[in-house]
Amino acid sequence: MSNVARTAADRSDTDPSDVLALDSLLTPDELELRERIRDFTDQQIRPEIARWYEDGVFPLDLAPQLGELGVLGMNLEGYGCPGRTAVEYGLAAMELEAGDSGIRTFVSVQGSLAMTAIHTWGSEEQKEQWLPRMAAGELIGCFALTEPTAGSDPSSMTTFARQDGAAGRIGDDSGWVLDGAKRWIGLASVADVMVVWAMTDDGVRGFLVPAGTAGVTATPIGGKLSMRASIQCDVTFDGVRLGPEALLPGARGLRGPFSCLNEARYGIAWGAMGAARDSYQAALAYSQERLQFGKPLAGYQLTQEKLVNMLLEIQKGTMLALHLGRLKDAGKLRPEQISLAKLNNVREAIAIAREARTILGGNGITLDYSPLRHAANLESVRTYEGTDEVHTLILGQHITGIAAFR
Repeated sequence: MSNVARTAADRSDTDPSDVLALDSLLTPDELELRERIRDFTDQQIRPEIARWYEDGVFPLDLAPQLGELGVLGMNLEGYGCPGRTAVEYGLAAMELEAGDSGIRTFVSVQGSLAMTAIHTWGSEEQKEQWLPRMAAGELIGCFALTEPTAGSDPSSMTTFARQDGAAGRIGDDSGWVLDGAKRWIGLASVADVMVVWAMTDDGVRGFLVPAGTAGVTATPIGGKLSMRASIQCDVTFDGVRLGPEALLPGARGLRGPFSCLNEARYGIAWGAMGAARDSYQAALAYSQERLQFGKPLAGYQLTQEKLVNMLLEIQKGTMLALHLGRLKDAGKLRPEQISLAKLNNVREAIAIAREARTILGGNGITLDYSPLRHAANLESVRTYEGTDEVHTLILGQHITGIAAFR
């Protein structure tokens, strides 16, 4: 066991917040990786995140640092990707989101969505062209699925790609003309390549649209009360001409984008527990230092009840995420299990962040403390990659056998 892993294991034995000894379920390699990501978060994210959030900026210089850290396309194999396990990716997501949801979201958009789409559905040429530099953080990708009127129901998308018959041929080897609009597309204004999902005469297909392609406009969405240290955009496509090499040849129908969404949802189940844990730890530390009526807040029954209730859900949610990770690494993870974890862990994380803020009193509404920032961010996490309602319906269909989406 390395010194880093040994230190992490020793600390877990004395950590009063790890009541279930969950760290004992992790391997030395997993503990070592977690500590490395945690150190990166402590050194590179925590000192600056309040300023990034207040200013509403995402620091693009983090991209190559995250590439060097090995968290971009983390559990993908080959093409310069790290090839780590699902559990290791989950641990990384948890530690990054303990810093801020916006940072974990960058990793998710880049790796779980854009890179996974290319890795799973792209041609060999597309993989070689894009994945190595995306894994290194040298190139940025985005994933354009959601539309202004098609969020939870992507089957109703109106963005359309028609085959360009000007060259006298129709088929996957002909060019395309893309028209339409997308909304809430993370990183679109800074992306070197967009993975765009569009309706065609042959159903939903995926396309790679390089930056600078004529007819593409990406406009950052302003006035956000959540995910401020992150980039989301409106994107329009106006007569965008694409060659046959733009088509993702393996993706046909909604199975293509949904496979990527499940990867992102898996990471969210872990990440939300990172935000929850950070909120809890901020409240715990504050309650032990803040004196009221002559003794620390932590010495009052009502405060202890709040802390215990937070800890219960963090321990359960983390154990749930770890169970999913083990299933995923064994090739046994099912979509409804991902929905259960995403629904539960994000919902509980929001409640924990809000409750943590109450312990901080008036100071809790400032950026000096993390819980309210986490709570605001988690409202976005709760919505993207499937709302509570969508995941409830997925689970409802699973247990009853009846689809109630319509």
